[in-house]
Amino acid sequence: MIAVNINTLSMQKKLNNLVEYSLGFLEGVENGKKIFFDQLGKGVIEALGQYVDVMARADEKALHHVYEWSQVGQRSGRLFNFTTTITNAGININGAFSQSKTIKDGSNTPFYNKAKIMETGTAVTIKPKGNNPLVFEDNGNTVFTKRPILNQFPGGQAVAGSFERVFDTFMKYYFTQSFLKACGLSDYLETPTIFKKNLAAGVKGGKGVGRATGMKWMINAKVGVE
Repeated sequence: MIAVNINTLSMQKKLNNLVEYSLGFLEGVENGKKIFFDQLGKGVIEALGQYVDVMARADEKALHHVYEWSQVGQRSGRLFNFTTTITNAGININGAFSQSKTIKDGSNTPFYNKAKIMETGTAVTIKPKGNNPLVFEDNGNTVFTKRPILNQFPGGQAVAGSFERVFDTFMKYYFTQSFLKACGLSDYLETPTIFKKNLAAGVKGGKGVGRATGMKWMINAKVGVE
């Protein structure tokens, strides 16, 4: 009878390292998720701001209230800002309005809560100061009055709730259908080419190489749009 002994120690070591490389890659991905989600959040709010600017330029009547006077659709004129918070459940995006600092033609003081008041559709009562009458245009006519004026729709009827609607449209449609694809993130996450690229090194180095590879894959994910 013929007996043959095949030494598989070298093969076993490579296979073990391959398993460790794979496990290390997953650990690296897990360790890099917070960085990835932080970058994703920043990319989303940047794209969201650009989206609001575009919508405002297309429909000034609906979104002029979230910008300084005569600066509709301009980044420098925004009266809104977005922030993100990373939690165990995902990414929270919060929006807030800032105070207006510019003065509308014909006025003497800024409309400080312009964005919030107009967005919520809050009625505003305008009172004359001292003995000075209120002066305003109404259908092309200049009106002088010392009586308080109740403005039911400051900014016009089109503004109430329009900012929130644009925000919802972005998150429900643009983000899921266009943003992830446009920035290349969908393809990037579906094809982790770096795993295959570093496979040979992983077979030699094991978990340490895998962990570094997974972390690098997360950190290098492109999550913004130009």
